[in-house]
This record gives sequence, structure tokens and C-alpha cells, in this order.
Amino acid sequence: MQHAEQDEVSEQDAAARPQTRSRENTRARLLDAAAQVFAEVGLGEASVEAICERAGFTRGAFYSNFESKDELFVELAGRFASQQVDGVRRRVAALIECGPEVDGDEAGMVGLVEALDVPGDVRLAVLLMSEIKGRAMRDAKTAEAYLAQDAQLLGEIAQLLEEIAHAKGLHLALPAHEAARTVLTAWEGAATRAIMAGLPEKELLEARAQEVGRIAHLIIARD
Repeated sequence: MQHAEQDEVSEQDAAARPQTRSRENTRARLLDAAAQVFAEVGLGEASVEAICERAGFTRGAFYSNFESKDELFVELAGRFASQQVDGVRRRVAALIECGPEVDGDEAGMVGLVEALDVPGDVRLAVLLMSEIKGRAMRDAKTAEAYLAQDAQLLGEIAQLLEEIAHAKGLHLALPAHEAARTVLTAWEGAATRAIMAGLPEKELLEARAQEVGRIAHLIIARD
């Protein structure tokens, strides 16, 4: 009897797995579409209909996955932050395993900035985060999610800075979290100004690296 019940539960689990994967795929496609629409027209003009059309789904599919556009927006913020954090973790792991050589403070900081890159369209990522910040300043739920993600990212960057300093015989001139905030501010500021100036992607990346290079001496110093 017990074996029969276990077999029945296993069959139910097996039947549920394809449905779970289908739901996850639907949510992922809606999030991808939302990121594109938000970046193009902003949150105010990004309608549920436009997101569904871009994703190739009906409104019913949208509302079976998200209660509202705001809920989707909060999850989108979490998704982008998670991508950033995952990129930082990979860089930390590579430093620990391989201990790559870095020539000079500025090159070390450029390597740090490269670790913050999220695969895909950097311009889209910056535009999206600008929308998220604007929404967070007006909506308490979005603000709570954004601040939690920001704190997590800050901790990861602080860890990366400490790993770079240890691997290269350097010490941080500031507490790790203060140094991390300085790097993030420089990264975001340079990318934002480059986008406003209409620079192409290659020049955007160069401008960002140069900005962080300028502040390297404020963050790390040789023993």
C-alpha cells in the first residue's frame, strides 16, 4: 500500500515538472519583454498590452504570472541585481583560483569594473536601472526591494575589492564597503553620462573604465 502511494506521488511530481518549467519559461519571456519595453518607453508608457505583444502572450498569461505591472517591475529589478551579483561572484572565484596578474592600480580597478558587467546590452541595463531607481523613490515596495538588492551587491563588490587587494599585495585606503560604494558610484555615473552624450557602446565602456581608473588611487594603495 505504501509503495503504491509513493508511486502515485512520484507520478504526480513528474506530471507537475513540465508545467513548472512552462510557467518559468513564460515568466522569463515576460521579464525579457518588459526589460526591452521599459528601456524604450519608460515605466509610465510600458503597458501590459505592449509587454504581452513583445513576449507573444495574452493578458491572461500575464496575469496568471503577475498580479500587476508593479509586481513584474520589482521582480525585474531583482533579476538584474542577481545577474550583477552572479558576475561578481564569478570574478571572485576566478581571482581565488587563478590569481591573475594585474599591472598597476588602475588596471586592477579596470578589472574590477569589468567584473560588474552584465552579459547583454549595457545601455539597456543602465536605462533599466534608472527606471528602477525612479520607481523606488516613489513606491515603498519597490524601494524595499531595490535597497535590499543594492546592499547585497555592495557586499559582493566589497568582497571582490578585498580579494584583489589580497592577491596583489595591496591594501584598501577605505573600509571595503566605502570603497565598493565609490566604485559603484563611479561606474554608474560614467555609464549614465556616456549614454546621455550618445556615445556608442565601445566608447561607453572606455569612458567607464577611465572614470574608475581616475579614482583608483583613492581606493587602493601599495604596502
